[in-house]
Amino acid sequence: MPLLRLAVAALAITTLAAVSPAGPASAASGKLVIYTSQLEKDAQQTVDAFKAKHPDVEVEWTRNGTSKLMNILRAEIAAGQIKPDVLLIADVINMGQLKKEGRLMAYEDAAVGAYDKALYDADMTYFGSKLITTGIIYNTAAPMQPSSWKDLLAADAKGLVAMPSPLYSGAALNHMHSLVNAPDLGWGYYEGLAGNGITPKGGNGGTFKAVASGEKLYGIVIDFLAIRNKLEGSPVEFVFPEEGVSAVTEPVAILATSKNVPASQAFVDFVLSEEGQKLAAAQGFLPAHPAVAPPPGFPKQADIKLMSFDADQAISGDKAARMKFTELFGE
Repeated sequence: MPLLRLAVAALAITTLAAVSPAGPASAASGKLVIYTSQLEKDAQQTVDAFKAKHPDVEVEWTRNGTSKLMNILRAEIAAGQIKPDVLLIADVINMGQLKKEGRLMAYEDAAVGAYDKALYDADMTYFGSKLITTGIIYNTAAPMQPSSWKDLLAADAKGLVAMPSPLYSGAALNHMHSLVNAPDLGWGYYEGLAGNGITPKGGNGGTFKAVASGEKLYGIVIDFLAIRNKLEGSPVEFVFPEEGVSAVTEPVAILATSKNVPASQAFVDFVLSEEGQKLAAAQGFLPAHPAVAPPPGFPKQADIKLMSFDADQAISGDKAARMKFTELFGE
């Protein structure tokens, strides 16, 4: 299936990842600190469901955009005071960078038996838990019904497009790397967006709200926000553009500095279990587990055209790409 192309390059990255100490996840107890980019409601549901299976674990979690969380983590690394045991963030770019630095702990017994090998790191340091694509959202009152990424460059869309910032959102960062390396789009596309009066801001939630409220008529956003809220009555439509969509897999990983390895392993196992994947589907996400059905409103995974994504190239060129984006949009 097309998803397999997402992580192929990332799997080739080598590192001196630490090997996790032995310890049965079933014996999990004590304090577990999680940094996650999940929406607050989804994060709370995930934590609650995990605690129902592991009542002896006290969970402390922090939610923010992936880039913001990484800034916090980087500051903690510099200070030698790393707080989280587990990361559950949007993209493999940041996970790949951490792995390359030896900051992720290998979990060789992670419950990935049913998963395609392309969905998790070959060295067992991070594991994809979902398929989250980025496409176009539009308000049903909009005069144009976009079908291509280039439609957002039209004069009719000038000043009417919202988009998240890749300096804040991991999914937006992945999306930027996918588009700038697409032959028919590239940096010229982002130059066109800047010229069309677009001001990237915050994460995907703000983009969705701007379009749903009519403040903006079009937006670049992750799929589940539009599809889930449309089913609940929001006046929006979601488009998988004809050129294809970018995608992230929301990987979960244990930090090499984890202070509670058994609880960390138990959390990874829960996220990857059928129970955890059914929760993800109930929340409105495409699950990564092949035995779990997708939620209502989503096409089959086989019917989604994914843009190519070279994770190795994205990791090596990330700093330069962020600088280029900042030059264009003034962030």
